[in-house]
Amino acid sequence: MSGGSAAIAFLVAIVTNYVTAQPPEWAENTVLVWSAFGALAVVSLGLLFWERRLAAGAPDGGVRPVPLGRIAVGGHSMNPPAVSARVRGREAELERIGALVRGPGGGMVVVCGAGGLGKTTLAAEASARARAEGRVVVWIRWRDDPAQLGQDLAQAAHILGLSESRLEEARTGRVSLVDAVWEHLATVERWLIVVDNVDTPTQVGPGSGLPAAYRGWLRPHGAGVLLVTSRDTSPQTWGPDADLLHLQPLADDAGGAVLLDAAPHAGTETEAGALASRLGGLPLGLNAAGTHLSVPTSRHRTFAAYQHALEAEFADLLGAEHPGAATDPDTARRVVRHTWDLSLDQLHSDGYTLARPVLQLLALLEPAPVPRTLMTPQLVTDATGLPATAASVDAALAGLHQYGLLHTPEADEPGPGSPAVGWLQLHPLVREVTAHTLARPEPTNAWLAALDDHLARSVDATTSMPGRTGWPTARLLAPHLPAHLDRNTPHSFSSARDTLADLADTLTDAGASYEEFLLRRCVLDAEADHLGPDHPDTLGSRNNLANALHELGEHQQAADLHRQTLTDRERVLGLEHRETLGSRHNLANALNYLGENQQAVELHRRTLADRERVLGPDHPSTLTSRNNLAVALSSLGEHRQAAGLQRETLANHERVLGPDHPSTLASRNNLAVALQGLGEHRQAADLYGEALLVAERVLGPDHPGTLISRHNVANSLNHLGENRQALGLHLQVLADRERVLGPDHPDTLNSRSNLAITLDVLGEHWQAADLLRQVLADRERVLGPDHRDTLNSRSNLAGALNDLGDHQQSAELHQRNLTDRERILGPDHPDTLISRNNLAIARARLSEVGRRRWWQLPRRR
Repeated sequence: MSGGSAAIAFLVAIVTNYVTAQPPEWAENTVLVWSAFGALAVVSLGLLFWERRLAAGAPDGGVRPVPLGRIAVGGHSMNPPAVSARVRGREAELERIGALVRGPGGGMVVVCGAGGLGKTTLAAEASARARAEGRVVVWIRWRDDPAQLGQDLAQAAHILGLSESRLEEARTGRVSLVDAVWEHLATVERWLIVVDNVDTPTQVGPGSGLPAAYRGWLRPHGAGVLLVTSRDTSPQTWGPDADLLHLQPLADDAGGAVLLDAAPHAGTETEAGALASRLGGLPLGLNAAGTHLSVPTSRHRTFAAYQHALEAEFADLLGAEHPGAATDPDTARRVVRHTWDLSLDQLHSDGYTLARPVLQLLALLEPAPVPRTLMTPQLVTDATGLPATAASVDAALAGLHQYGLLHTPEADEPGPGSPAVGWLQLHPLVREVTAHTLARPEPTNAWLAALDDHLARSVDATTSMPGRTGWPTARLLAPHLPAHLDRNTPHSFSSARDTLADLADTLTDAGASYEEFLLRRCVLDAEADHLGPDHPDTLGSRNNLANALHELGEHQQAADLHRQTLTDRERVLGLEHRETLGSRHNLANALNYLGENQQAVELHRRTLADRERVLGPDHPSTLTSRNNLAVALSSLGEHRQAAGLQRETLANHERVLGPDHPSTLASRNNLAVALQGLGEHRQAADLYGEALLVAERVLGPDHPGTLISRHNVANSLNHLGENRQALGLHLQVLADRERVLGPDHPDTLNSRSNLAITLDVLGEHWQAADLLRQVLADRERVLGPDHRDTLNSRSNLAGALNDLGDHQQSAELHQRNLTDRERILGPDHPDTLISRNNLAIARARLSEVGRRRWWQLPRRR
């Protein structure tokens, strides 16, 4: 309370006391009383004039007073907005905020992320829950005005009990208002204050600088919780004591639920999830789609129809301009087309002048990670004509990342590159909206020409890197090259085709089968259209595509394509052309994987003889034929013949190609397979271990060839009786193969099968049987019911059931397997003989159990 106000209050007290209570003796002296009254009146007038002088401005170096009236009356609602629909997919974030609100310590939480992720909605839902639990909730909307924020926070503190006298001290400049507010908030519990949309945190004040200094209006020092929403995701902005909740797009099931909430009759959960995935899980996009679908007069009334319409009408559905967005930020936040413009405008005003053009360049690439090395200053300048330096491009990318528009990998995040190879990725909807809003045909055509030139340069640099240095970058570049070929086919087809083919060769070495398949298919389609189906280059591309299918585990498709290519090459190139021999060799490989081992052996023998005659005994292709003939012989159970051939081949590989060549590694592994078939388990284990060490060093820990070596080491441990150690290695290989190759790849199914067999050996029969049922179903679906691996799975499941005492079902499975193996492999194949033996054992055990049950029957009287 000010001096003038205190004096007046004192006079009122005197008068009140005089008229309401027994007067003291001095009060009966009229002269004394009125003299005192006059003196106090003079003092009050003097204090009043002094108070007005203070209100006019603080002395130099003091705290500028704030008018009390403006603090006490906000002029706008401080209640949180109502949440109109159920909040989906944010349970973890709401629980983190709720735990902080319910906890004893208070603090500051920042809900951050790109525009459109639902930060305000999350804060409103957290506010509703806090209010339901009895907390005082105050909602403040940031208006790019630090003075208004100060008044709003002072009003919030006043609501929470900050006294008028303390506010008066701040008004008169005797204390800092921001300190007075936070000193009070540190003493009061059970409150939640939300400051929404703080997208310009450097302007929060008082003064300049980031909130991280904790000297301004936003502090983590209250006994309640301060919740801030912002597009700024940088920990440097908010400081070490702020709890950052970086929102991510919604998962497909949660996004689908949002759509079903808005339009419950528009389709199934699956269709809603597919549309949510198409919209990248962005709540703003989901809400726009849900609103459209919920209107009875909309042209598109189902999830499937809306998703289909996005391909042709994207600009109308999600890319339409709103006339009020340019002048009203609140409108811009609610429109998909404009919401990210707020961040880009802010970045530009902060000096990041290349942020928008860099974002637009990235939007012209595919919706996949982009190698950081592609985004060079030269590319930016060539495309946009703007001057660019390494520092300015770095700053632009950092700004885009800070505002959540650009994703980069975390240190421990798995991705298509490696920790040493950075990559950049736009949210798919950010990319699509940005690409649609670029002016056409310019600057797009000029920009795409620059991108194509730099993509070709990047591929050339990547394929020239020694060893496996360029493999991670090659995988990142692959998704962006099909469009490069499409754009360049009319005028520079050969150059663009060679760019894709060169990168595909590097991907073959890297074991990146999916990325290789993507490029091989594009090259084949382009050559078939441009050169014709019988051109030697087209036939070569068809052969390469079949090889990629083989590596993906699609052995039947690979065999069909190799058979077609072999026929065409024999007709076009001749029976003994080296490429014809290559097709015959590749067909034999595919047939061997399909279990047609005898036919594979015959084709390999013929190809080996032709290659020895045409190419010579030491040619690498001849050595490969000899190696794969031995593999096919092992599949037929001819392990001794296979081992002899593999020893010869391994020696030749080491002499011709060197001990570390991938073909030499394959030979070493295959010799160990043959030795294992002969029962030479210790020698096989040593070879497997040696091959694994070299593969990890030469190919890397995640290369499919390395995973084969690791898998073989685990199998060798099983054969040596070291089953507990084998179990751990099988678990590791299975996890790696699921991650690298996928859950349905034949190699992954092999790992799952061998893990189950190891569990069975260790006595975990129930777990083994369940896993083997899964493997059998997967192999029947992926490989077919007659594939050799499928038959092996049925045999393994029968064995596990036998161990569980289910001899009847075990015998039935063994009988079915014996019938199939006799039909497919013949009556004398080693696998057929094993099936006959297994069936006899199962029947014997079943008969033994039957006799045991008969003797245990009670006698009739």
